[in-house]
Amino acid sequence: MRGHAFDGTGDHRALKLPRPPSPPASAAILVLHGGRADSLEPPPLLNLPALRMSPFARALNRDPLLADVLIASVRYRLRGWNGHRADPVRDTRHALEELRRAAGPLPVVLVGHSMGARAALRAADDPQVRGVVALAPWCPPGEPVAHLADRTILALHDEADRITSATGTWRYLARAHAAGARVLGIRMPGGHHPVAVHPEQPSLVRAMLGRKYGEPPSLLHAAEDFGLHPVPMRSLAPDVAADPAPRRTAPVISLGDRRRRGARLQVL
Repeated sequence: MRGHAFDGTGDHRALKLPRPPSPPASAAILVLHGGRADSLEPPPLLNLPALRMSPFARALNRDPLLADVLIASVRYRLRGWNGHRADPVRDTRHALEELRRAAGPLPVVLVGHSMGARAALRAADDPQVRGVVALAPWCPPGEPVAHLADRTILALHDEADRITSATGTWRYLARAHAAGARVLGIRMPGGHHPVAVHPEQPSLVRAMLGRKYGEPPSLLHAAEDFGLHPVPMRSLAPDVAADPAPRRTAPVISLGDRRRRGARLQVL
């Protein structure tokens, strides 16, 4: 992998695929770790951003209701986003193509952290992608959203995050919602920028796939089932341009508002 990381040629495999689940997979989840804004170096062998996603992947693997869901990850050739090159997006598209060849046209949810969340959101126009779980995503102004129509976007962010902007995330969700995406934001108090693993997150990911994999899910209903309170998007992004469909409300919920208390956050 390291030998082919600089030019994108050779036999670089973008998909890190574990052994197939039994029974054969009915859907897939691809996990994308974070990185740097700019770096043309290959990821090191001890890759801390990838290690930070390990607890999330383990939580998904332990969920018995995801037993028939293939859980894999994306390997990056380079550590950085690198401006207009958007290298992690290319790697994600390659991984999706490799997944198609390996397992067929499965419905897919992309789960990304920070730079990986930005790459997942960019690659969500792939026809297999049902939605994206964006953990502390990097959403700079001007990120495209038109391609997210009919996709489901779940974003989790701590408003105290000093690495990526939660306000930027809420603005992005409001724009994506206006473009036709189904969106849900969750405030993650105490998570800061490292990912916070919460007991209900695998269930929300499962809801994105739909009970029959491919049905349009209702994340808001799923969140309400878990005792999460919706908060109007406009209260978090009041300066976003007016929604052309004001009858639609993009909800944001806070884990601090849960009716059921006592669940602990695990910081990666």
